Amino acid sequence: MPDLGLEVLFKGKNMIRLLGGLWVAVKISLISVVISIPLGILLGIIMTRKNPVIKVVTRIYLEFIRIMPQLVLLFLVFFGTTRALRWNLSGELSSVIVFAAWGTAEMGDLVRGALISIPKHQYESSAALALSPAQTYIYIIIPQTVRRLIPLSINLITRMIKTTSLILMIGVVEVLKVAQQIIEANRMSSPNAAFGMYLTVLIMYFLICWPISMLAKYLEKRWR
Repeated sequence: MPDLGLEVLFKGKNMIRLLGGLWVAVKISLISVVISIPLGILLGIIMTRKNPVIKVVTRIYLEFIRIMPQLVLLFLVFFGTTRALRWNLSGELSSVIVFAAWGTAEMGDLVRGALISIPKHQYESSAALALSPAQTYIYIIIPQTVRRLIPLSINLITRMIKTTSLILMIGVVEVLKVAQQIIEANRMSSPNAAFGMYLTVLIMYFLICWPISMLAKYLEKRWR
């Protein structure tokens, strides 16, 4: 039977350490999601305005965040701003800033797409019924927008959770960093520890992201 290096999991507190690292990744993701969803909704509403200045500014922000790799943004915030602006940001705070900015841009674009997908005649019908703009949004536009947004938002959450694996590059001790530490500590006694550790990390991410992904597919199918 091939040696998969899984025995390292049961040495000392290795499994507990991995779970602790996983919690760090999930915690950063959750905080970023909580920040980016309301900001993204606000940004999406602003992006539907016809003001040319607002359109240019929001488009530049959106394209900059989309084009720039998340790893480069992490380096820019964690290493760049600490030297340029002479402030001390922790790796976790830098990660939250980057992922919240990314999530806000992505969520804003989702909200904008959902809002402009509402047929024009619904606005006209609400005006014919003497509904105010606020009532139109509350009773007609927002319920339909939420229905379109929820599956897409859930998919965005899974992407954010998976992308947190990059934060090890700025020294945050999350699950992948813990796995590397365990592999290095057992390099001589368990040469195949790398396979077992990375397989375990893969399974951990799968167990967190798969139910969320299934929920998005279920809601999308139910509301189609």
